[in-house]
Amino acid sequence: MELLIKNLEKKYSNGVQALDNVSLEIGKGMFGLLGPNGAGKSTLMRTLATLQDVDKGTITLGAIDLLNDKDALRQVLGYLPQEFGVYPRTSAEELLNHLALLKGIASKTDRKYIVDQLLIKVNLWEQRKKAVSNFSGGMRQRFGIAQSLIGNPKLVIVDEPTAGLDPGERNRFYNILSEIGENIIVILSTHIVQDVRELCNNMAIMDKGKVLFSGSTDDALLAVKGKIWAQKVEKAEISDYNEKYQVLSSKLVAGRPLIHIYSDTNPQNNFTIAEENLEDVFFAKLKELV
Repeated sequence: MELLIKNLEKKYSNGVQALDNVSLEIGKGMFGLLGPNGAGKSTLMRTLATLQDVDKGTITLGAIDLLNDKDALRQVLGYLPQEFGVYPRTSAEELLNHLALLKGIASKTDRKYIVDQLLIKVNLWEQRKKAVSNFSGGMRQRFGIAQSLIGNPKLVIVDEPTAGLDPGERNRFYNILSEIGENIIVILSTHIVQDVRELCNNMAIMDKGKVLFSGSTDDALLAVKGKIWAQKVEKAEISDYNEKYQVLSSKLVAGRPLIHIYSDTNPQNNFTIAEENLEDVFFAKLKELV
């Protein structure tokens, strides 16, 4: 089953072009949607989740016409938004049971089996009697994954899932997403490059409503291979380097800025060739260098 997105257009009443001729082909597995805040990622995610309409374009999931048959899509959709509310004092077990009932699982026995299996899957079995409102950020996100898997969805949409998670919780979340992405389509929308590199074989980069790149993560890295150069500099020198070179990023290493620049040829001046990463691709695409 493939998700085919063709020529999507969405312009808000304030004049912002949130989606500008967006077309993507997404197959089974983890697909990363990468872009800065305001790139149009959340607009696309809400559209795929049947929460808003677009001005033009088509979306199909197999035989389902998403824009014209939203109820059919909702039967096979799992959605974890950036933020989701929970009922105060309601336990994880009770809330999942309620959500399963809303999903149309009428049998109490079936619901109990499904809820138990999901709680085990996301490692929340020991906390099943606790109120979700009292969960840590990572536990809430794992609960969010559990609720998104009710009803064996064919498409799961995850919007900015790891923001604010500590490294341990992030790794647990990665493992769960990686497991469920083996058999269905999982779209991970994020501005965190590491999330995409860790989890996804295929990806797209968006900015200002446009798709700047779509393909495998390996192809993305190939686009900048041999063109990324690095050097440690002094903080006071950064502005000078920004004027002279195409600086992609600057991060502190042992208290000194390490800059990555884009150059087709050796820039000399003590730069050394660097191993390319998705962050380099991301900034190079945003600067329209590749």
